[in-house]
Amino acid sequence: MLYSLDTLIEPMIRTRLELLYANLLESKTDYIELSTSCDQYFQQIRASVPDKLQHVIFLYEDTQISLQAILENSIYLQGFKDALQLLDEVKNN
Repeated sequence: MLYSLDTLIEPMIRTRLELLYANLLESKTDYIELSTSCDQYFQQIRASVPDKLQHVIFLYEDTQISLQAILENSIYLQGFKDALQLLDEVKNN
């Protein structure tokens, strides 16, 4: 069975992204501050929304997380493809 590049490196991408976020949370002050602010703002929004609309907040957050995951994987995969193409060009020159 043949697998696409996307399928083959997806576990590696997930692991690398987890490490990247962990490193950012340990070492990048501006990332930590922005992340904390974002969480606080979202909690304020959640607290302001009436109970009957809380499911909309959940759906929004779930959709945002899904979009972010797709974007992260796509960016990482494109970088991987670009590196392979660059390596191929360097070998051929």
